[in-house]
Amino acid sequence: MVSPYLWLGMAILLGVAGQLVLKAGAETSGEGLAQFLSPWTIAGFGIYFLSALTYIVAIKKIPVSLAYPSVSISYGLLAVLAHFLWREPLTWQHWAGIALISSGIFVMFRA
Repeated sequence: MVSPYLWLGMAILLGVAGQLVLKAGAETSGEGLAQFLSPWTIAGFGIYFLSALTYIVAIKKIPVSLAYPSVSISYGLLAVLAHFLWREPLTWQHWAGIALISSGIFVMFRA
């Protein structure tokens, strides 16, 4: 049996992947309807759907009051990846926010 925390981790990683694919679609597609019909955008939505499925499996065993805030880990992970992939800014304020989110999740799991 797969640990529910592994399912939660997969949901978080798939959510990040979905966001990255949607960003790639936004940067490579046209405007308006063309952006929503882009293969990248459709793939991004598909990855988000898989993320939702794995999250549902996780919250069957993990309290949602712990699982949902854990998804905020994706914010920091996405910020770092976007910095390397698209040269988006990653200032000390971003790092401070990532540290606060990470420490909050750490405290929640220790309780």
